[in-house]
Amino acid sequence: MGLPLTTEEFSATFWPVTFSDALEWLAGLQRFGMRPGLESTCTLAARAGNPQQSLRFIHVAGTNGKGSTCAMLEAIYRAAGYRVGLYTSPHLVRFGERIQIDRQLMSEANIASLVAEAIPWTEGLEVTFFEFVTLLALVHFARNHCEIVIWETGLGGRWDATNIVTPLASVITNVGWDHQQWLGSTLAQIASEKAGIIKPHIPVVTGAALVPGASDPLSSEAAALEVIRERALGLDCDWVSVSDAELALNAVGVTDLALMGRHQRQNAAVAVATVRALLRQLPIPNDAIQRGLATVEWMGRLQRVHWGDGLLLLDGAHNLPGIAALIQTLDQEFPGKRPAVLLGVLADKEWNAMCEYLVPRACQVVVAPVASSRTTDPELLAASCRRLNPGIPVTVVSNARSGLESLRDKSFVLATGSLYFLGEILEYLGTIPRSGVSERGLNEWRGGVRP
Repeated sequence: MGLPLTTEEFSATFWPVTFSDALEWLAGLQRFGMRPGLESTCTLAARAGNPQQSLRFIHVAGTNGKGSTCAMLEAIYRAAGYRVGLYTSPHLVRFGERIQIDRQLMSEANIASLVAEAIPWTEGLEVTFFEFVTLLALVHFARNHCEIVIWETGLGGRWDATNIVTPLASVITNVGWDHQQWLGSTLAQIASEKAGIIKPHIPVVTGAALVPGASDPLSSEAAALEVIRERALGLDCDWVSVSDAELALNAVGVTDLALMGRHQRQNAAVAVATVRALLRQLPIPNDAIQRGLATVEWMGRLQRVHWGDGLLLLDGAHNLPGIAALIQTLDQEFPGKRPAVLLGVLADKEWNAMCEYLVPRACQVVVAPVASSRTTDPELLAASCRRLNPGIPVTVVSNARSGLESLRDKSFVLATGSLYFLGEILEYLGTIPRSGVSERGLNEWRGGVRP
């Protein structure tokens, strides 16, 4: 896919704009990589008439659990009868997964027409992919009269393109180790970036834990929570720290949770605390909370799929906290069972440390590259697996599809390491019907982070 065209070049080449044309334009924006800062997004929004000003948002940041918490909030408010917009990233198979209303993906026709309309708003700007998509979401939600928008950050918070909104509540699910090259080398620094979504006088809800962490006080979870607390209090915000998930869930009579794992109960408790903090603005009965959490769906998070004669478990854990939560859930839900693991990881993750958690619990490991220029070399990944568990077979295959087929006769298979990797698997399985062209490549970004 080529470089972005000027408005005139695009109009001359692609008119009327098709869905494939729109994907071509979006892919061209990837060369601009990621850029911290809000200036371009604010300019784009102003040119579009500032659609964010007509919407109400719950803004969600955090190291892990952002997407699951967003899905739970969406399910709760939809169960209560609200018209709900949901903005998340990355997508697994279809670009429209990023922008949903009442869990209906943005259609190909809407994507094509809105991209065509929005291209002139970029004139004279060097706009990144995520900035442009954030604008598309704002316009789509405003035009479709969403009553509440669940609004997930992309990376960090302070300089994330989503941070041009003033929400009803700011939510920070947790703070852990990920993206240190961009967010900071201590949990306190990472927390400071995520706390950048906190606005004056706006309620804050967090699931960040007040527990001891590393020996360095700046690298402890307690330090991260203190950063969030100080910013919230300094901006005169009411704030809630969710320290007891079961207490929070019991308070509204929640017994059934569709998503598996203790970490999902913590995410659910954060969602419940957020809903309760906003009862005056968004009234909602307890039975809607219960129904939403009992029926919420979120692909790639401990997702069960029948595979051959056995069970395939798909989980997008891609950092140390995520892998730790995955292992805890395996021990709880499948005691004594050792899965065959299909593994693909991006190179900018702590893949060796992730393997230290995962590989000793496996009966077999199949390693595949992620279909991304950012993939870890599968031979290096396999060598780490062999070192950590020399008693099990470790093989390397050419792609996720081959790896999955090689494990068809296994009774228990776990595919993990990257959401991008799971997208390949879900596309192969046909879980999300795809269009005539692959849309997963739009998750790729090039050019790094620009100041």
